[in-house]
Amino acid sequence: MVNFESDYIAGAHPKLMQRLLETNLEPGAGYGDDRWSRSAERKILDACGCPDGSVFFLSGGTQVNVVAISALLRPWEGVVTAETGHIHVHEAGGLEAIGCKLLLLPERDGKLTAAAVRELTETVLADENREHVVWPGVVYVTNPTEWGSLYTRRELEDIAAVCRQYGLRLYLDGARLAYGLASRAADLDLKTIAALCDAFYIGGTKCGALCGEALVFPHGAPTHFANYTKKRLAMLAKGRVFGVQFDALFTDGLYWEIGRHGIEAAERLKEILRRHGLPTFRETPTNQQFVVLENEALARLREQVAVSYWSRADETHTVVRLATSWSTTEADLETLDRALGG
Repeated sequence: MVNFESDYIAGAHPKLMQRLLETNLEPGAGYGDDRWSRSAERKILDACGCPDGSVFFLSGGTQVNVVAISALLRPWEGVVTAETGHIHVHEAGGLEAIGCKLLLLPERDGKLTAAAVRELTETVLADENREHVVWPGVVYVTNPTEWGSLYTRRELEDIAAVCRQYGLRLYLDGARLAYGLASRAADLDLKTIAALCDAFYIGGTKCGALCGEALVFPHGAPTHFANYTKKRLAMLAKGRVFGVQFDALFTDGLYWEIGRHGIEAAERLKEILRRHGLPTFRETPTNQQFVVLENEALARLREQVAVSYWSRADETHTVVRLATSWSTTEADLETLDRALGG
C-alpha cells in the first residue's frame, strides 16, 4: 500500500530528525527564545531579504492563519478570500469561531484577482450605509492555492498595489510554499513575496518538518504579537522543536531541495496519469494533481493506493487528489503505475 493522500503522510525529513536527536539533551531557553530559533530566524530573514523583519514559529497552518490574520485585523474589518480559499473550505470555521467574518470573492483558477478586490473595496466605500457593514481589512491568498495553482509575480504585484491604495493588509498562506517556489512555472521567490506582503508563512509541516510553520512579518510584527500568540494558546513552551527544524531547513538549501524533489515526483506522477488516460479535473504546476475517476475504478485503486477525496463529479465519478512530497519515492510511483494497470 502506498500513500498519495497528502504531503505530510511521513514524519519528518531525516536531516531534521537527526538535528532533533543531536540537540535533544542540550539545554535551551523556552518559548522560542532558544539559540536554534534565533538562528533559524536570522537565516529566514536573510533568505527573504528583510533583515528588520520578525519571525514567529507556530505549530500548524490553521493555527498560524487564525492567529496572524486576527492580529492584522481591526475590529470592524473582515478577511477577503477566494471562495475556494483554505480558510473558507478546510479550516472548520476557525476564523469565524473567534469573530472574524470572511468576505468571499469568486475564484479564477483558485486565485483572487486584483480587479475583484478593488471592486469589493470600492463598493464598500461607495455604500451610504457603510457604517453598518464589515469592511475589507486583510486580503488572504495562498501559494500554491487550494487547487495547486500559482500566483504569478504580476498577479501578486497587482493585488499588493490595490492593498496599498486602500490600506488593506496582504497575507500569504505558504503551507506548500516549498513546492510553489520549486515549480517549473514559478516566477515568485521569497524576496518578492516579502517585499509585497505584510505577513506570510513558510510552511514546514507539509514541506519536511515534523510540525511547525514560520510566520514572517517582513516589516516587523504587530505590537505585542508575542503576548497575542500566548493569549491565542499558540505559544509552545518547547519552541526549540520548531527552531531546530527550521534552522536545518534553511541550512545548505534543504528547503529548496525538498521543494524540487516534490515537484520532480509530481512531474513523473503527471506522466503516469496521462499515460493511463485519466481526465484531469484541473491542470496544476505543483505537487497536487486532481483527476476524475469512475467510482468502481477508484474503489479498486484504493486497494493498493491511498488518495484524497476532493469532490463528487457526478453520480458515477469522483474527483480525487494525489499529492507528492519530499518523501515520495520512485517505488511509490511504480506501485501507482501498476495499480492503474501499467
